[in-house]
Amino acid sequence: MMIGGDVDVVESLRPIFETLAPTADTGWGRVGPSGAGHFVKMIHNGIEYGLMQSYAEGFSIMHAKEPLGLDLTQIANIWRYGSVVRSWLLDLTADALKKNPTLDGLEPYVPDSGEGRWTVFEAIDLNVSAPVITESLIRRVRSREDDNFSDRMLSVMRHEFGGHAVKKT
Repeated sequence: MMIGGDVDVVESLRPIFETLAPTADTGWGRVGPSGAGHFVKMIHNGIEYGLMQSYAEGFSIMHAKEPLGLDLTQIANIWRYGSVVRSWLLDLTADALKKNPTLDGLEPYVPDSGEGRWTVFEAIDLNVSAPVITESLIRRVRSREDDNFSDRMLSVMRHEFGGHAVKKT
């Protein structure tokens, strides 16, 4: 819990936060004045976008390396213990792969709840470079396009300038 507010108010509510947190002294804290908690949580969610995108890309690369016959569920479980990339998000990924190793029946559509967008807007407003979070947001938006005009446009441009092959439906 990332809590914003006056010190005295947060201290008066300390018993509630300590009860809700994983332990009395971990998993929560006053991060600044009123509004700071929401801001820190927004940035947290932007970072989450980048982490999720990295896992998705890594597992996608392994999935595409068909000659190796990699067991993605097994790999996720190996990485969960003692690996530098271990995390609760990886735990959830391993659980999801155990339930559906090939992701059958799932559409490649990824919604966003707004925090990633707000994080990108803040980065721009503050002149802070945040390419991973920004690209993660763009990939989510891209996943919602049923008929990607940009990719078709790139294909015809390559065809026009270099005679490259174009795949037709």
